[in-house]
Amino acid sequence: MARTIQSLERAAAVLRLLAGGERRLGLSEIATALDLAKGTAHGLIRTLQQEGFVEQDTATGRYQLGAELLRLGNSYLDVHELRARALVWTDDLARSSGESVYLGVLHQQGVLIVHHVFRPDDSRQVLEVGAMQPLHSTALGKVLTAYDPVALSEALDGERQAFTERTVTGEDGLEAVLELTRGRGWASDVEETWDGLASVAAPIHDRRGMPVGAVGITGAVERVCEGEDLRALLVAAVRDTARAVSRDLGARRF
Repeated sequence: MARTIQSLERAAAVLRLLAGGERRLGLSEIATALDLAKGTAHGLIRTLQQEGFVEQDTATGRYQLGAELLRLGNSYLDVHELRARALVWTDDLARSSGESVYLGVLHQQGVLIVHHVFRPDDSRQVLEVGAMQPLHSTALGKVLTAYDPVALSEALDGERQAFTERTVTGEDGLEAVLELTRGRGWASDVEETWDGLASVAAPIHDRRGMPVGAVGITGAVERVCEGEDLRALLVAAVRDTARAVSRDLGARRF
């Protein structure tokens, strides 16, 4: 039998440990769980962090999986249940709305884009799978924050940057926006994150009724909005897509 490389085995063990159980672990917890010297564990984590496979929370110093794993693992996303269930519905939403469609999940105080359907025209576009969006200003982020207690905690505790003059950064203002989101079942972002762009998003729930992601569209303000309001047909299309994916995941509330 061919010999294995111990450092790679240990690095794989670190990734498996971070993939299960607690969302974040400290250095001592990782070293103890894997029966490694603290210095050895730190060297492994530092290398994985430099490569983007592990990320460190600046407030707590604890570690979790990094988004680079997703960027490398696009082939795995084909069997990821959420993305697999959403493929047909998001394609339909892009065709019916004429806008870009995004599927996002909570990841390290932000929204990780796990699926992106291009706007169905001939314009040049860049695939944004693996990109991160903020929780407090984007439609996807507001939806996750409104329905997921972990996202809410991270949005309230984290830094809320003002991307445009319309970005809501105050805690009271954000909580009012989230209350509105829960009341109507969808969230919007009209030039709060990007000038000239507007978004609509709705939550996706699983068979336990838990929020597992959000789906939304993004496009030019003049196409997504009508005056000061979001176009009702686009809002309805996004909500219908979220309900359809939720049903496919076993949710019973829709």
